[in-house]
Amino acid sequence: MFSPRAPRRQRAFFIGRADGRGHNPHTMWTSIEDSLCELGESPFWHPAERSLYWLDIPGRAVLRTRGDIGSPGATVERWALSTEPGCMAPARSGGLVIALRDGIYRAREWGGELVAMARVEHDVRTMRFNDGKCDALGRFWGGSLNEAKDRPNAALYCFDARSDTGISPNITQMANQATTANGLGFSPDARTLYWADTAAHVVHAWDWDAEANSLSRARVFQQFDAKPEAGRPRRRCTTTAAPTAPPSTRKATTGSPCSKARSCCASRLRASAWHPLPCRCSARPCPASAATT
Repeated sequence: MFSPRAPRRQRAFFIGRADGRGHNPHTMWTSIEDSLCELGESPFWHPAERSLYWLDIPGRAVLRTRGDIGSPGATVERWALSTEPGCMAPARSGGLVIALRDGIYRAREWGGELVAMARVEHDVRTMRFNDGKCDALGRFWGGSLNEAKDRPNAALYCFDARSDTGISPNITQMANQATTANGLGFSPDARTLYWADTAAHVVHAWDWDAEANSLSRARVFQQFDAKPEAGRPRRRCTTTAAPTAPPSTRKATTGSPCSKARSCCASRLRASAWHPLPCRCSARPCPASAATT
């Protein structure tokens, strides 16, 4: 059903370094050599390898840096896949957890065999996984996307394969009625979950019990205009970075119709500072967390 395809690399990956003053409007950006891809997504920093990982969804590839970024000997490696990867996370026991078009897969090593861990019941001809990440307890979350854009049948799933829970690996649908799942995020106090539907220009929020992994009090966090000046809600991150990520480093890939990044705070969306980006269409910032598998 799935077959490799030749990539049309059109977009670059950028590293931004602030000066340590917090919300810095003078962030400097540098492109990574040989990082061009069709749609760069799902970046994370691997602290043990000191490598940056990300995906090219339509290019059907996983990419990572080798060597110190910016140094003369730095390179980018590409791992070609047979179908589109939507999102991924590093596994604590090594390798990667990757959401492909039809489910969640595990690779024990770079370029290794992809073993299916959980399937989802959707039509792979028009549905695939899109945005996702791990929560602080090691569960892997991924949202789906309706490529036809004809109805809100995309959903948010949580895959739990933690060996210390005493239960078998399982996947649970946590939310639904979206068209393009995006912008998954967790508040620093692990009490609120955010999830965006790009096609509907909306960011949803729920009260989240992280230990029980239950959602309640669903609400609209922010509804954007049909054609907002700042672009559609696509990716988000909280203002506190994971401790394994370099605190002065911010990453962005190209993808969404927005030329500036907005730092958000308080209980409603409002700008505390604008951060100019090096491209018109930035896709997402870079979180850092690992799946427990």
